[in-house]
Amino acid sequence: MKIRILCVGRLKEAFFRDAVQEYGKRLTRYAKVEIIEVPDEKAPESLSDALRESVMKREGERLLAKLQEGEYVIALAIDGTPLSSEDFSAALGRLMNQGKSAVTFVIGGSLGLSEAVLCRADYRLSFSRMTFPHQLMRVILLEQIYRAEKILSGEPYHK
Repeated sequence: MKIRILCVGRLKEAFFRDAVQEYGKRLTRYAKVEIIEVPDEKAPESLSDALRESVMKREGERLLAKLQEGEYVIALAIDGTPLSSEDFSAALGRLMNQGKSAVTFVIGGSLGLSEAVLCRADYRLSFSRMTFPHQLMRVILLEQIYRAEKILSGEPYHK
């Protein structure tokens, strides 16, 4: 399976980059993983609703431009469906069994994902009702994909 992670912004801290690299290395046994970053919009801490929508729209346009025809798109959204690790693994397994050879996960910037990106998504996945930094979310997502692949392969993974 080809897995793409499409995200807003770069990883600035070395410890996040190291963790992403480690899980990327572990995943090479199971899937081809590609991480695509699009630039984030610079915005002040306090935003008007109009400016907030404008920032999300511009980031959303960059994300949409990177999506490919025929790939299954999973948006990481706080209002998405929460899954256990086992259910997430089963969902990935079902996608593979349905012939979906390419899955793209989309992680928004600090303001989240635009409505256009959410509408393009085939599925909305929530990791929690809590808000996580988008840099950390990349690490959490990769770890859960790795865990899912281990479960699908019937291999042990610590709990």
